[in-house]
Amino acid sequence: MKKLLLLGAFALLGGVAQAQEGFKLGGHIGVPVADASDVSSFTLGVDAAYMWNIAKGFDLGVTTGYSHFFGKDHFDDFGFVPVAVSGKYKFKGAPVFVGLDLGYGISTKDGVDGGFYAQPKFGYQMSKGELYIGYQSISNRRDYGWYKHNWNVGAVNLGFNFFIK
Repeated sequence: MKKLLLLGAFALLGGVAQAQEGFKLGGHIGVPVADASDVSSFTLGVDAAYMWNIAKGFDLGVTTGYSHFFGKDHFDDFGFVPVAVSGKYKFKGAPVFVGLDLGYGISTKDGVDGGFYAQPKFGYQMSKGELYIGYQSISNRRDYGWYKHNWNVGAVNLGFNFFIK
C-alpha cells in the first residue's frame, strides 16, 4: 500500500510538473501601512509562483513566499508566509497587467496571528520578468476574552519576478 501511495504521489507530481506553464521567482521591498506602520519600518521579501494560462491574457496559479517586517523602536521583527491563489490579466497590445492574490498569511512569530491574505497588483511585463507595485494585506481578528481587536498588517510593495522556464 505504501509503495502504491508513493508511486501515485510521484505520478501526480510528474504530471503537475509537465503541465506547468510558468514558474516565477523574485523579491519585493516595501513600506508598511495600516497597523503595521506603527510597529515596522520597512519590509523585504521573496515571492514564488506557478502560473497556468487559462485563457488568452488570463493566468491562474498558486503563490507563496515570505515577507519580513523589520521592527522599529522597541518592537520585534515579524514575518508572514502567504499561501494563495494568484490571478493575472495581461492587457492586449500593452505590456501591462493587473493581478490579485487571495489566500492565508501564516505568521512566523508567536503572538502575531495569521489571517486573510490579499494582494492586488499592477505591473509591467517584460520578456524575462515583471515589475509590479502591490498592496499586501493580512487581516485578522484577535480575541482577548474581554474584547476583540481587528488588526491589519499591510505594505505597499515594489517587486520584480523573474520568469523561469
